[in-house]
Amino acid sequence: MAKLGFTDPAFQTSTRPPQAPSYAAQTYPGGPAAGRQTSGLVPPPAESLEGLYSAPSADAVDTGRMTVEDTIHKTLGTFAVLVVAAAVGWFATSVNPGMGMGIAIVGALVGFVLGLVNSFTRMPGAALVLAYSAAQGLFVGAFSLIMEMVYPGIVMQATLATLAVVGVTLALFASGRIRTSPRMTKIVLIAGLGYLAFSLLNVGFMVFGGPFSDLAWGMRSVEIMGIPLGVIIGIFAVLLAAYMLVMDFEFVQNGARNGAPRKLGWKASFGIVATVVWIYVEILRVIALLRGND
Repeated sequence: MAKLGFTDPAFQTSTRPPQAPSYAAQTYPGGPAAGRQTSGLVPPPAESLEGLYSAPSADAVDTGRMTVEDTIHKTLGTFAVLVVAAAVGWFATSVNPGMGMGIAIVGALVGFVLGLVNSFTRMPGAALVLAYSAAQGLFVGAFSLIMEMVYPGIVMQATLATLAVVGVTLALFASGRIRTSPRMTKIVLIAGLGYLAFSLLNVGFMVFGGPFSDLAWGMRSVEIMGIPLGVIIGIFAVLLAAYMLVMDFEFVQNGARNGAPRKLGWKASFGIVATVVWIYVEILRVIALLRGND
């Protein structure tokens, strides 16, 4: 996911409080100043002061700045769309299993395109992020049921494993035990691009014909010392995704700390959802390879 630096102009949101209104040259009825215009600063009426002090203070959301709480709400909403779309994909596949693979492919392709758009758009809006979530949900739902038909119980196994990875990563981040570093981030991004190139090449071989295209998972099914290559690559991908999840958490934390625009919360929610989906799909595939190798 493309990240914005917090020195970006988008983060230069002014945090200066609104200036109090000037009371110079105002006329108040009654009292010694009645009937004439004052030339200096004159205190406002008592009722104005009372209203000023009793009014609630403006929070970051009121002033249009990003907050952790608001980003959590956006992320939960994005996950809700994902779950609903996944239920639709699951149900449609159960009604017509032959249509399930088509739903999974279309959802994956649309999600991939929207994922690129969201990654390279500086501040994607709610529509783009929720559309991405819906497309990924259709893919996840249809693909999960296809795997469940072949390997009963695999969806529950993959879901629990995903929750474990996300939960441990979040706990380590919250406790301050894990943080990103510029050097490690560069390594992870390069490795992620390498993984993406391998995945696209493998899909291309499986669709259009090529080395190992007759195997169920293409090059991932090739065994090295009795272990499918896909298992090794899948575990490596989960570790990459866990680090990227830490990057997403830091993105939210730094955005809130630096007064980033509130709209940037949608980009943060997109990053978190995309990373969690990646972890789930990788774990699902690793379990399928291990169970298929029994």
